[in-house]
Amino acid sequence: MSGKLLKLLTDLKEQEALDFVKNALEKGVDPMDLLREARAGMSVIGQKFSSKEYFIPDLVYSAEILKGIVKILEPHLKKEEETERLGKVIIGTVAGDIHDIGKDLVVFMLEVSGFEVVDLGINVPVQKIVDTIKETRSKVVGLSGFLTLAFQSMKDTVEAIREAGLRDVNIMIGGGQIDEQVRGFTGADAYGKDAMEAVKLAKGWIGG
Repeated sequence: MSGKLLKLLTDLKEQEALDFVKNALEKGVDPMDLLREARAGMSVIGQKFSSKEYFIPDLVYSAEILKGIVKILEPHLKKEEETERLGKVIIGTVAGDIHDIGKDLVVFMLEVSGFEVVDLGINVPVQKIVDTIKETRSKVVGLSGFLTLAFQSMKDTVEAIREAGLRDVNIMIGGGQIDEQVRGFTGADAYGKDAMEAVKLAKGWIGG
């Protein structure tokens, strides 16, 4: 690929990006290549977000552009290509906490990076997370929490996963007040300071 679509997407040029995709398809460019380049563009946008060059409104706008690109590509993609995923990630805001802005941002960045995300929502009971690991066989779990009371819920969740004999999963935690000390307290494998760090962790554990 020329990298043109990547640049148009990262520059947030919506109409130009959509027109480029349409023209590329007419010229016989592989739609899967266009989808991969669009995903690569989203990774760059995520990096710009991490470096505070872009902010949440920019991420939201880029998501709308990506949706438009995918809508154009969908009729040209084989079903198996359309659903190509790097792996499955379970994510939820732990019991006692109802904050979801940060979680939703992580879900969004994981999805556009090629992961299938099982979003359990907010105030998720410990047993629900354990059951979902059993059902999905996912190897990555993300626990989100904003309130300090979430720390104990995270610890309880990690313990329950261990007691269920499922501690071969990789567990990452994240939220406004999470740091390395909290990670140590909960027993999680890692903490992500932002959505792009979560993507990096998931890729490192699953591959891709």
